[in-house]
Order: sequence, then structure tokens, then C-alpha cells
Amino acid sequence: MKHPPPPTGELDRDFLAGRGSAGWHRHLAGLIQAAATRDLPARLEQTLRALAPFDTILINTYHGRQRPLLIHDDYPAESRAQGIDRYLSEAYLLDPFFTAVREGLDRGAHRLRELAPDRFESSDYYAHYYRALGLVDEVGLFARVTEDVVIVVSLGFRTDMPLKRRALQALRNVSPVIEVLLIDYWKWQGGQFQQHLEAQAPVEAAFASFGAGVLTAREQEIVRLLLAGHSTKSAARELAISDGTVKVHRKHIYQRLEVSSQSQLFRLFLDHVALVSRQQTG
Repeated sequence: MKHPPPPTGELDRDFLAGRGSAGWHRHLAGLIQAAATRDLPARLEQTLRALAPFDTILINTYHGRQRPLLIHDDYPAESRAQGIDRYLSEAYLLDPFFTAVREGLDRGAHRLRELAPDRFESSDYYAHYYRALGLVDEVGLFARVTEDVVIVVSLGFRTDMPLKRRALQALRNVSPVIEVLLIDYWKWQGGQFQQHLEAQAPVEAAFASFGAGVLTAREQEIVRLLLAGHSTKSAARELAISDGTVKVHRKHIYQRLEVSSQSQLFRLFLDHVALVSRQQTG
């Protein structure tokens, strides 16, 4: 497992001696004190709110290709069906954060738009899940806590509470501290989640089986990229093929699945995910 690099360079003594640093260090002391306790997620939320006025927070644990396991959030009851249940049952498969973890990202603070495909904001996932939450921006704090477990603290921002550049830089600056705290938290508290984490069914198998027997393996790859928000050019670049080849494959996909638009393809995929989920839990 990777660990944060050792510190280099000189400390800013003026900052440490200034009044502005006192509040941060009080928060930091409280976080260190709570690191090995079940109170850390709530204390972490409180501290992060002092750095960036986000609207929502989700702390999810990712284990390989399994469903994420939620360990903390601030969603009110009326928003949980859309913001929590739908994400954990199906939407996570198209989440750029989930994709980033699956591809090996496990450290630092990253803005969603930095990780998302080029047509993400035009995707059906964005329209039916992300925008429905009222979010316009999101930052994820990534931390690998064991060899096969990554925790992501997702901070959501709405139009009336936009992410400021200084706040983003502050989150990036403190991300090594958050990583160490989460590693320590998981060391002492991870056992209470481990059984639930291992029991999470890998619904990502829905991607492998969607269109099986009808689509070719390459067409299934293209479906994944298109649904995630890649344009024709971006999908072609990912697969090292021409734009024209992607367009031909997309035409065949629509014909073979008997759909006429990407929205219909998206709904057909969600129906398939729901079916796979029922089969696994049943």
C-alpha cells in the first residue's frame, strides 16, 4: 500500500504563528484524537465544511469491482432515494469517481470534471442522476486504506454554493492529512464494515452481460464508453480506432438492441442492471 511521501522544504513559520492557523490546528487536533474512533467521519465533515462550503457529503468505500459501501453522508430523508439508493444500486457504474478508482486512482483531491469524459454533462447519467440532485460540481478526496480498499470523500456543490479556487486548493493541500487519518480510521474501525463490504454484489457484471449474445465484445466496450459520457472522438481515442469505426459500431448497437437513441440505450441498460441486481440478491 502506498503511503504519503515524507515532508520536504521549510514550514511557513509566519502562517503557523498567525491567528488564522489556530482554528485549523484545533480542528486537526480533534481529527487526530478521533482518528481511531467511529466519530471520525462526522468530525471530518465538520472540518471540511470550514475549508469549503459544500452542500452534500458522501463517504464511500470501494472494494475492487464491488458495489460501493456507504459509511457516512448528510442527505436528508427526502433526498435519499435519489442521492443514495439509486447511486448504490445502479448509478455508481457510470460514476467517474468509481471509474477512476477502478483504473487505479487512490490519492489526492480531484475535481469531477477533471476525471469525467468529454461529453459527461451531456450524458444521460448526468441528466437523470447527477443534475437531479441539483449538483453542478464535485470534489473527491481519495485515500487507499488497504491494498484493495479505497475510501472516497465526495463533496457536492450546488449553484448557490459554487466551489471557489482557494477552497479547491485548500482541499488539495490537506488531502495528505485526510489520507493518513482515513488509513488510521480503517485500521481500527474497518472490521465493522468488512463483512458488509465483501457481501456487496459486483453489479458491474451487468456491463459484461449487457447485450451478451447480441453485441460483439468491441460493441460492449463502446456501449460502456458512450453511456459514461464519451463522445465519438473520445471513445475512438480510448479504443485506438477511428471515429468512423465507432459510428459504424454505434449504428449496429442501436439496430441489434432495437433502440433509436442513446437515452433509450441508457434506460435499457438501467433495466438490465436492475435485473442483474435482483438475480444476485435473490
